[in-house]
Amino acid sequence: MNIFVYSDESGVFDKLHNDLFVFGGAVFLSKEERDICGRKYIAAERVIREREHFDLVSEVKATTISNTNKGKLYRSINQIEKFGVVINEKKVLDSIFSVKKSKQRYLDFAYKISVKRKFEDLIKRGIIIPNQVEGIYFFVDEHTTATDGKYELREALEQEFRFGTYNWNYSVFFPPLFPNVKTVDVCFCNSSKVTLVRAADIIANKIYYYANEKRIYELRKDNFNIINLP
Repeated sequence: MNIFVYSDESGVFDKLHNDLFVFGGAVFLSKEERDICGRKYIAAERVIREREHFDLVSEVKATTISNTNKGKLYRSINQIEKFGVVINEKKVLDSIFSVKKSKQRYLDFAYKISVKRKFEDLIKRGIIIPNQVEGIYFFVDEHTTATDGKYELREALEQEFRFGTYNWNYSVFFPPLFPNVKTVDVCFCNSSKVTLVRAADIIANKIYYYANEKRIYELRKDNFNIINLP
């Protein structure tokens, strides 16, 4: 089995001017499932392009369309497995924001943990059999991530899901969830060219809106795992 994860973010990680930062995304457990969802999403986008009078090259993003049309796009992916994390920036230590690398490491940790909790839920529900997973492929909206930041996220995800992690404070080793995984790969994508990263944009925007409205509990369904940090 191969797992495909598509994700995007919503908000700005800057506690001076912002309260919330969000990651959101979708998980697919086969290429067939992924491709079917992609075709449905493109069909929904096509309708919205006509409604919003977009040209053929303009990207359909949550920030550029009406709430009604965001709802239509979201309904096209309603049945897929989704995950997210909401970071309450006011509760994050000031020291994390003082250094760019600290900010990136915290975001990498938040992303990694949100994906891990989703995987754990899928295992608990019997949807994923851990020893059958051979590859995990992440597709992340590239935004303005620096080259070294991309490398560090790839390294963090590979450590977590392929090699396992070690807590030096307590001398405890945490083995990877998937003992037979051979590949953990991360692709940083231009969302205008990758359909399901655009779908992840809609998911992240949905989480951000509900979190701001203090209604995040409404999204916590069987196929939608959302955690809060810190």
